[in-house]
Amino acid sequence: MEIGVYTFADVRGGVTPQERFAQLLDEADLADRVGLDVFGVGEHHRADFAVSAPAVALAAIASRTTRIRLTSAVTVLSSDDPVRVHQQFAEVDLISGGRAEIMAGRGSFIESFPLFGYDLQQYDELFATKLAALLQLREDPAARGVYPVPVQRPLPVWIAVGGNPQSALRAGSLGLPMALAIIGGMPERFVPFAETFRSAGGTTLSINSHGYVGDADDFFEPYAEMMTTIGRERGWPPTTRQDFDALRTRRGALVVGDVDEVVEKILFQHELFGHDRFLMQTAVGTMPHDKVLASIELLGEVRERVNRTIG
Repeated sequence: MEIGVYTFADVRGGVTPQERFAQLLDEADLADRVGLDVFGVGEHHRADFAVSAPAVALAAIASRTTRIRLTSAVTVLSSDDPVRVHQQFAEVDLISGGRAEIMAGRGSFIESFPLFGYDLQQYDELFATKLAALLQLREDPAARGVYPVPVQRPLPVWIAVGGNPQSALRAGSLGLPMALAIIGGMPERFVPFAETFRSAGGTTLSINSHGYVGDADDFFEPYAEMMTTIGRERGWPPTTRQDFDALRTRRGALVVGDVDEVVEKILFQHELFGHDRFLMQTAVGTMPHDKVLASIELLGEVRERVNRTIG
């Protein structure tokens, strides 16, 4: 199983965007050194997240790393231009020597739609149309006048899926790998998504979740503050310690605990999903940078143990 980390590069707790970018590079450097397989960066267009253009951040990371794969998490394709997306990630691919991936999604935040002049009523239609265009041009970009041409041909494209079964069906029917976000509830609830994906022809599956390798108490406050803040915008109740502890159990969505606990949780989810990749989001809210680095280092140990077990 490939194991990695992804981040939205949260700007909270008095950290400036410039400082957060320096931290982001540190996190990617360490992930590469400890043997993690993937480093992902999300796209947002609001003050509390630093990265609005993942390809720019990933290009900087590409120049400092040697082996780790580099992905958006996600690219909000609905409000972007498929040609520019391909061009940008082709450049990341060239800089990195063939390590770039696009994780395309509709986005759980909607700020990019009015920002770039798109009608939110066309949320799904825009994604379907632009995904089709991206997949078509990536087969032979030079034939369509799209340069530069990447190292990887075609450039890998994943479909990010949250709570919409139709998205899982689309990913499977297109034969694209799927990244399934599990950030709440019981993992078993998401098994039908994986079944739909595979029954439609899909094969490669990633599970993406909030998590931390270390003392759970370190993670609770930043996680709860972040979820409560976002929850105010979406009508969710505040996140309590009781909620957090329930999510940490074997059948909860959070992958938080010491190395043994995290290994056990990933293996339990592997029994459910048989997934090929697991990505952990640790740098949430005001999570201290040194704790994030410590978790990334321990996640390298988790990776070794998980793969010794499942082969």
